[in-house]
Amino acid sequence: MLDFINYPVSAILLFWHAVFGALLEPDSGYAWALSVVFLVFTLRALLFKPFVHQVRSMRKMQEVAPHIQRLQREYSDDPQRLTAEMRKLQSEQGFNPLGGCLPVLVQVPVFIGLFRVLNGFQPGETSNYFFGEEGVRSFLDAHLFGASLSGTISAPAEELASFGTDRSSMLLVGVPLMLVAAVATHFTTRHSIARQRGERNASVGSPNQQAMMNRIMLWLLPMFAVIAGPFLPLAILLYWLANNFWTLGQQRIVFRRIDLEEAQRQQTREAAPAVVDSSTAEREDFPGRPKDDEQAESPGIPEDRSSEADRPDEHR
Repeated sequence: MLDFINYPVSAILLFWHAVFGALLEPDSGYAWALSVVFLVFTLRALLFKPFVHQVRSMRKMQEVAPHIQRLQREYSDDPQRLTAEMRKLQSEQGFNPLGGCLPVLVQVPVFIGLFRVLNGFQPGETSNYFFGEEGVRSFLDAHLFGASLSGTISAPAEELASFGTDRSSMLLVGVPLMLVAAVATHFTTRHSIARQRGERNASVGSPNQQAMMNRIMLWLLPMFAVIAGPFLPLAILLYWLANNFWTLGQQRIVFRRIDLEEAQRQQTREAAPAVVDSSTAEREDFPGRPKDDEQAESPGIPEDRSSEADRPDEHR
C-alpha cells in the first residue's frame, strides 16, 4: 500500500550501504549501523521544511488562541455566526488550523515506510524492496559488537543462534541502546513541552489538564522505549536513537531561529512609534516656533506662498 514510500526509503538505505560498505566492508555490522543512522538523518533532513512549517503554524495558533476563545464565548449559541467570524479571523491573521496537522500527516507515512524497510529483513526473504537476496543475507548476518542487528533481546535462544548471536551479546548491546533511547526521548519531550508551556503562559495561561497530559507524556514515551525495546530488532533501536538525537538538535535550531525572528519583529514594532515621538519631541524643543512654519512642514499640507506674492513692498 505504501510502496511508493517504501521503495524510496529502501533506495536511500541502499545508497548509504554502498557508501559505508565501500569504506568498510559490505557485510560489516558497522557499515549497516551507519547506513541505518544516515538513512534516518536523510529522511529527517527531507522533512525539515514541513517541521518548520508545523512549528510556525502552531506558534500562530497559540497567538490567536485568545481571540478564538473569545469568539467561542460570544457566539456559543450561534454556530453559523461563529463559523463566519472564525473564517474572518483566519483571513485577517493569515493562519490555517490544518497548517499544524498537515506536516505531521506527511511525516507519518515516511516513518512507517522506514520501519517497514528495516523490519523487512527477515530470514527466508529473498528480497526487500530494492535489496535482493544477497542484500537481505548481508543484513541478517550483520553484527554490532557480537549482537545481530536483526535479532531481538526477547527472541528464543534457538532463533538468536540462527542469527549467530546469543542473549548475553544482545543484552550487552540492546540494553544500553534502550536506555539511551529512553533518555533521549525524555529530553526531547521535555524540551518540546517546556517550549509549549512558555508560549502558552505568554498567551492564555497553562490549563491543569494540559499540564497533567504533559507530565504523562514526559515519562510515558521514554517508558515505551524500555518496555518495547526487548521486542524490537536492534536496527529499530538504532533508528529510534538516531531519530531522537536529530529531533533534539532540530528543535533547538528551529526554536532559536524563530525566537530570533520574533525578537526582530518585536524591535521593528517598537521602533515604529518612536519615529512619531521624535517629531513630537522636536516640536516641544522649539515652543516659540511659528505655527505657519509647522503647517508648512506638515506632510500632505503644501506651503502657502501666495501671501508673499501679494506684498510687493516688502520685497523692495
